[in-house]
Amino acid sequence: MAPPACGLLDHCHHPLVRDLAWLVLVPDLIAMSWTGRPSRRELGLDDDGQLAAWLDALEAAPDTLEAHLAPALKGRMGLYHERLWQFLLAEAPGTRLLAHNLRIHQGKRTLGELDLLYSRRDAPSPVHLEVAIKFYLGLPQGPGSPDSQARWIGPGGADSLAAKREHLHRHQLRLAGSPEAREALAPLLSPFSSSGLDGPAPPMAVRLAIPGVLFYPWHASLPAPREATTDHLQGRWLFAREWHRLRDGLPPGTRGAWLHKPHWLALPRREALAPLRDLEARLAQHFTAPASPVQLALWHVDMGWQRIFVVADDWPRQIPLPPRP
Repeated sequence: MAPPACGLLDHCHHPLVRDLAWLVLVPDLIAMSWTGRPSRRELGLDDDGQLAAWLDALEAAPDTLEAHLAPALKGRMGLYHERLWQFLLAEAPGTRLLAHNLRIHQGKRTLGELDLLYSRRDAPSPVHLEVAIKFYLGLPQGPGSPDSQARWIGPGGADSLAAKREHLHRHQLRLAGSPEAREALAPLLSPFSSSGLDGPAPPMAVRLAIPGVLFYPWHASLPAPREATTDHLQGRWLFAREWHRLRDGLPPGTRGAWLHKPHWLALPRREALAPLRDLEARLAQHFTAPASPVQLALWHVDMGWQRIFVVADDWPRQIPLPPRP
């Protein structure tokens, strides 16, 4: 699996700038009825030369990006992803960030949180953007039909594509239209509502960005889940006991990297890769006891890039129930 727009990613050296570039370039995992992510044209980064120049400027002076992301480098992947989007919408030439993580209350009860509120500089009407980044492994046998989203679960087995999709569809993406949200948003939206027209303001545009990777089983066939985009990023997963068979099928000289959260986004530069024997020794040590799944990036000039998840032989230890209809 080649990384998105390899030339533009190879252009970047700083790991945080590489992750930001990855965010701009990658497709979403699924396409729902909601409008998708802001396009490169909306961000003002449609031209490859313009995007390269913008990334060059960040590489030359990364202090602002580093300071913005520092609080998220030891936390949840989702928090790191959100802060990347905050920086992107605030600093891209085509957009302005209006608010983020805006909590919506009903009395003392918190109904939820709006991830991002932004506007385009050439069309200043506010837009609500929900973001999620997900890495799911597909189960050859599991709940539902072979293309069921419930068969795609997180490495820890605690969530599924089906559950995340339904939560976004039923709750998060509808939250901005609630009376409580409109009341909370009124101070932020007042500069945009002086149209001179009578009646309530039109509904706010709602967008969704859900990048990530779907890991297909190495040992069995499985179709893509329903609503998967045609160009979604793909990897493979395998049991620890299968590693030697996978290794024996790789081209001699294959090198790789052990990916650590939150740097599961952009793959590392090739000069940072280690010999396969080094990764294999770490894997053997890691799986001597009950252990969490490990994501690897493998590369060879004849093969290109492969993302691999290696899981314990008794994985998964739990499978989330499908969401209720």
